[in-house]
Amino acid sequence: MFIGILGPGRLGRSLSILLQRAGCDVFLTRDALAMAPAVDGVLLTVPDAALGEVAARWTGPLPILHCSGALSVDVLAPHNPSGSFHPLMTFPGADVALPDLAGVPAVVDGHEGAVALGTAIAERLGMRTVQVPGDRRLYHAAAVIAGNFGTVLLAHAARALTAAGVPEQDAGAVLLPLALESLRNAAADPARSLTGPVARGDEATIASHTTALRDAGLHSTVDLYLQLTDATRELHRGKL
Repeated sequence: MFIGILGPGRLGRSLSILLQRAGCDVFLTRDALAMAPAVDGVLLTVPDAALGEVAARWTGPLPILHCSGALSVDVLAPHNPSGSFHPLMTFPGADVALPDLAGVPAVVDGHEGAVALGTAIAERLGMRTVQVPGDRRLYHAAAVIAGNFGTVLLAHAARALTAAGVPEQDAGAVLLPLALESLRNAAADPARSLTGPVARGDEATIASHTTALRDAGLHSTVDLYLQLTDATRELHRGKL
């Protein structure tokens, strides 16, 4: 399989490396006019705002698939076959980390030829294909919440732990096993997996936390703690 990738950003570079490791030939470029003519299809890893312009300039029967989570296949009209291939995974860049894609969902949609290519790419990477028949904006919002907000929470938690005296460079790693296990438990049943003061009805501990955070000058963390404590109460009561 010979895959062209247009857009050498974090996703494009990462997919290029992972596809080559999976035995594919890859041509990575930032110039659509320079794309190798012998490729079996092209993944567009350009910014969302550029997709329509790229598709409008594309000619010929070559399948093209965008990698946007938020946009439908319609953004590539009138090109046919066109589709979408969106890995439901974080790609911080090859210089930071390359994800293990084994068993990771890949949302594939579009015309028959493009879906066939997207499915073949997913299989080569060890991924499983998933279809999202509803609003792609909701799908992408879910991905952003799952993929980014946990990072923000860990950053705030590490900030509090650092204020408690743990070295800043160690704080994230100290908290990571707890965060990962909590997420694994929550995947099956979020409400039943809750532990901590809300699940115990321990309002005194919650009050002591907010006091300590304020005393440490972590005011934005206090605000987040209170908002998420309210959300945790809703989840615990079955109202989320």
